[in-house]
Amino acid sequence: MASKAPIPFSDPPALMGLPSPYFTPSHLKWAKAIRPFITENLHSLAIESEQSPTATVPESVFSTFAKHHMLIPALPAPLPVAWLKKLGIHTLLGGLKVEDFDSIHGYIYSDEMVRSGLAGPPGSLTTGIAFGLPLILKFGSPELQEKIVPDILLGTKRICIAITEPEAGSDVAGIVTTAKKSPDGKHYIVNGTKKWITNGIWSDYASMAVRTGPPGSGAAGISLLVVPLKNHPGVNMRRLKVAGQISAGTTFIELDDVRVPVENLIGKENNGMKYIMTNFNHERLAVATGTTRQARVALSAAFEYVMKREAFGKALVEQPVVRHRLAKAGALLESLTAWVEHFAYLMTKLPAEEADVKLGGLTALLKAQAGIVFKECADTAVLLFGGNGFTTTGQGMIAESEFLIFSSGWMG
Repeated sequence: MASKAPIPFSDPPALMGLPSPYFTPSHLKWAKAIRPFITENLHSLAIESEQSPTATVPESVFSTFAKHHMLIPALPAPLPVAWLKKLGIHTLLGGLKVEDFDSIHGYIYSDEMVRSGLAGPPGSLTTGIAFGLPLILKFGSPELQEKIVPDILLGTKRICIAITEPEAGSDVAGIVTTAKKSPDGKHYIVNGTKKWITNGIWSDYASMAVRTGPPGSGAAGISLLVVPLKNHPGVNMRRLKVAGQISAGTTFIELDDVRVPVENLIGKENNGMKYIMTNFNHERLAVATGTTRQARVALSAAFEYVMKREAFGKALVEQPVVRHRLAKAGALLESLTAWVEHFAYLMTKLPAEEADVKLGGLTALLKAQAGIVFKECADTAVLLFGGNGFTTTGQGMIAESEFLIFSSGWMG
């Protein structure tokens, strides 16, 4: 009996069996190994978690991912092999050796994590470790790494990255949260606020941008500190109500005379802006990958719907205007996918220091283009679902939720 044909646009071409210049047998084996695990342990709960009154993924999901070392692939490649082997972690799912993990394995993981169409549930698990830990691994002292890294890699503690502030927004050089040394020189005293901090509410630590330079020092006066959060004196956190990624734990953090040991400084004082920028390629590629998958989920759901929905005596897909709209969005989607995969490939070939310089601007364009294509696919899905595209339950729910993200301006 012939197998059922896959829905068009439901997976990247390489995962639909087409040849790829980038995917090796190792990459395809990895994709096959992680899909059932992520489907069973995350996607089966994604919609319920996003729509529940608490909008929270069960804590057991994080524990399961930590137990099976499935938070680690959120880190940029190459992985911290020495640390992982020191902790007894030699392989990932499917027998992939940690030293063989590259940016294409990371791309496959990031894509798979968002296959439900919702970014909130996977974001609740991985955003902190993906963006908060690399700075410590790259620039933290051996003593600081010994203090923080093992618990984060093993999933016994959690971390986030805390840069954005109410006043500065995306203007990182304009942050006003201050870190001044205590009279005895043993602590930084941190005062200020952080906003839109994903995973903050659950985090034990934050890799936090603070101003150690004088007022008006701009980018040259920014440092990075590992700031204790949960149950730490002077720290107050509350969840923010947001329109997108509801279950990702977006947090407002208030810091009132928070004492942080000077040993928690990441790298050198006033070098924070330079350190932050080294994380951008990984962050932007991860965001572009997830956004591309969300676009894919919306468009393939619409394609499936119009093949079975009948109106005016025939299936909607038989209408030329419907096929044209699908084709237009599909062309944009597959072009974007090819660009994302090319970037992942480039990051397997360029040394990190060279990639930071040569790919920084282009990954910014990639992230922006992903948003444009996502909007086209979400618009198309809502249009083709008709009234069902404006329901928060049932077959049009994903299309509606993704359309809402753009209506609210969430992608910025």
